[in-house]
Amino acid sequence: QVQLVESGGGLVQAGGSLRLSCAASGRTVSSYAMGWFRQAPGKEREFVAAISWSGGSTYYADSVKGRFTISRDNAKNTVYLQMNSLKPEDTAVYYCAADPAKGSRLPYHYDYWGQGTQVTVSS
Repeated sequence: QVQLVESGGGLVQAGGSLRLSCAASGRTVSSYAMGWFRQAPGKEREFVAAISWSGGSTYYADSVKGRFTISRDNAKNTVYLQMNSLKPEDTAVYYCAADPAKGSRLPYHYDYWGQGTQVTVSS
């Protein structure tokens, strides 16, 4: 089993930055691809970014490309999401997830999920 715990969310003004962290425990996730998803009230969960197990490949939703950066530190069993130039439309609960395969934009490919961390961007 893998437990994932997100942190780093909060309230920020538009144009600001936040860095989310996702700490894994229970077993190492160094062989898992990791992803970040978000869900705004009344909307479906949507893909934000993913990173391969080695960190050599990254994928982003068009809406965050150039503003968000996903990274990982396998020695610390932690994945990060650096979010810059935040917009009000980035407001959502952000979830990290672990995929035993190569990483995907589809939530159902992920086996383990964290509880989420709230990000609120004020205009």
